Amino acid sequence: MSAAFVRVLGAGLAGCEAAWQLATRGICVRLSEMKPHQKTPAHHEDGFAELCCSNSLRSDALSNAVGLLKEEMRRVGSLVLEAADATRVPAGSALAVDRTLFSQYITERIKGHPLITVEEGEVTALPEDAVTVVATGPLTADALAADIVALTGKNGLNFFDAVAPIVDFASIDMDVAFFASRYDKGDADYINCPMTKEQYDVFYEALIGAREAELKDFDKKELKVFEGCMPIEVMARRGYDTLRYGPLKPVGLIDPRVGREYYAVVQLRKENKEGTMYNLVGFQTHLAFPEQKRVFSLIPGLENATFLRYGVMHRNTYLSSPGFLDCTYAVQSRPALFFAGQMTGVEGYIESAGSGLVAGINAARLAREMEPVCFPRHTMLGAMAQYVAHGGMGDFVPMNANFGLVERLDHKVRGGKAKRNEALSERALAALDAVLEDVKK
Repeated sequence: MSAAFVRVLGAGLAGCEAAWQLATRGICVRLSEMKPHQKTPAHHEDGFAELCCSNSLRSDALSNAVGLLKEEMRRVGSLVLEAADATRVPAGSALAVDRTLFSQYITERIKGHPLITVEEGEVTALPEDAVTVVATGPLTADALAADIVALTGKNGLNFFDAVAPIVDFASIDMDVAFFASRYDKGDADYINCPMTKEQYDVFYEALIGAREAELKDFDKKELKVFEGCMPIEVMARRGYDTLRYGPLKPVGLIDPRVGREYYAVVQLRKENKEGTMYNLVGFQTHLAFPEQKRVFSLIPGLENATFLRYGVMHRNTYLSSPGFLDCTYAVQSRPALFFAGQMTGVEGYIESAGSGLVAGINAARLAREMEPVCFPRHTMLGAMAQYVAHGGMGDFVPMNANFGLVERLDHKVRGGKAKRNEALSERALAALDAVLEDVKK
């Protein structure tokens, strides 16, 4: 199938990555994006690749699965990783970005590419006149979503994502809070708000009793919280110590002023390069805005915090992908139609971009009448694609990059989990390098 152009629907991380992979392979791209004329409840900016939930792209270490995924994408030529590396802000061993500069970088690169034409406006039906990559995200507009449901022959699966609030650094009481990274790894980039048991008790009781924002009637019956982005109040209701073993874990956080750990610690991470804004790590929430102000102001150091953005919760939908998509993210019954991003069942910014990378490469190959390429199963890109195509045991649910998706090593590695994971990464990168010349065509 020789094609004059390929359509890409959606200019989020997955769509921009797919468009970039197509254009760098000499394919003309028509990129459709409904912003700035229309936005979903989760979006506020006009630019492409808007980061709605957090500015962190998580670990950059090869002992971490998402760190491996990033390195694979860098080697293939990812625009998203190029932008992230160019706009990163200090965050210890994690890769965090200035989200405004990140979006601007990608928007300029996409709009500046001579083979990419941006078409503004909502797309209401799946195109049939070209090879197409659908990357409209988990909040796909109703008309297009209905057309996708008709194609799948199944009902979409719904869940909700919750996003964390952001506070003004100048309003944080640094006589109470302190800078430190867990176990002193990397630079002391995180602000830590310490709690005694008495302070934690007050905060915990207020949190579990706080009023949540009301859901729309049509959403109430479908609420399904994805474990990877669970609201802080839902987590707290699972038990008194749940937060202390989760986002408020105090282990390894030593206050240099007193030389000891606390009963619980709330961490805040830089939201921009200037360090004027910080987000509450792990505090995705669906609490009503006045309740967020009341409850989160009980955190020591945040008593007088200025909230620059409150947390919100929004609907998220994804396909029943196993048996519907293949390892290139193409529809098995309609090979010229690809899907990418969170709607495929990958979960996370980098995972979404990774699916766009694989879909874009294969859409380009199809347009040039080349054989498709499935990434090696030992790679994280390949393992995620295989999960989307085949699923796992039980119900299909969104999945972050993790080493449980790849085959085990055929030999034992001494040195614990980190060394084993590094060995898995070494094997993955060797497998990728073996096919890299073909992948880059």
